[in-house]
Amino acid sequence: MRLRFSIFVLLALGSVCAKAQQSTYFALPKGDYPHDVAAAPKGEVWYSGQRLGIAGRLDPASGAIERIALGARSAPHGVIIGPDGAPWFTDGGQNAIVRVDPVTRDVKVWFLPPERMPYTNLNTAAFDGKGRIWFTGQNGIYGRLDPKTGDMAVWDAPKGRGAYGITGTPKGDIWFVSLAGSYLAKVDLESGAASVFDPPTKDQGARRVWSDSEGRLWISEWNSGNVSMYDPARTTWKQWKLPGNLPRAYAVWVDPDDQVWLSEWSANAIVRFDPARETFESLPSDRPNANVRQMLGRKNETWIAESGTDRLRVIRYPAKVN
Repeated sequence: MRLRFSIFVLLALGSVCAKAQQSTYFALPKGDYPHDVAAAPKGEVWYSGQRLGIAGRLDPASGAIERIALGARSAPHGVIIGPDGAPWFTDGGQNAIVRVDPVTRDVKVWFLPPERMPYTNLNTAAFDGKGRIWFTGQNGIYGRLDPKTGDMAVWDAPKGRGAYGITGTPKGDIWFVSLAGSYLAKVDLESGAASVFDPPTKDQGARRVWSDSEGRLWISEWNSGNVSMYDPARTTWKQWKLPGNLPRAYAVWVDPDDQVWLSEWSANAIVRFDPARETFESLPSDRPNANVRQMLGRKNETWIAESGTDRLRVIRYPAKVN
């Protein structure tokens, strides 16, 4: 039986403004531990409640929160919105890919093959141009699921453990990074073979990756504190050090205006990087130890999961002015 109930919460008093950016915080039920967050096109926002095994759904207009149980032993890590408008979860507890129907709230589960059970430490996912979902597992795997047929394939990641962030490009290609292996990789969409591309900084700890509108890959480097960019068309690399003392870059997301957003743990802040001007803007949380592990968004909105404070944060900002 599915568990489903709604909770209404109040927005935190006040907003935080910085350089035309406005932050609003949404308190979640204590213990939800929102690991990742994804904003859907119709306005709702979904998060992975890792410790309780739930899919959380926030209505930003009313503050209403709905929590949907994903299954026995569930511990969802990542969440993205698929091309079907539904939230898709990488569920490390179930060792499965999970979809929640955004209308009926029905839960569908695709378990990894028996030889890959019971635990691959599933991380994040992305869709290719053919509607198939690709995923990573930190225990050293990456895989592909075709939701139409249920066919699933899993491969060993290069260099063993560490496969972490993953992204799809506008052309439908799939790239992932390895935190332990410190590399960027492109997968062949049919054979599954992975080609490795090493960033210029050795042992940089590539944690997450996101594509911009031109198919350039932006990487948050945990060990080095850099944000790096690989341009496949030119086969060139560039990198920039985040501001502050000993920065730790965890999450990365590129907005529709090709501005690059990162979570920086040392400063307890969200950092916005303008590639054209090569400038950073820091937007700290209003509470310590926000521990932002992922963020996604939509036009003029960046959504953030603060796993350390049991809150969601949205930064609303004006359209880019050239």
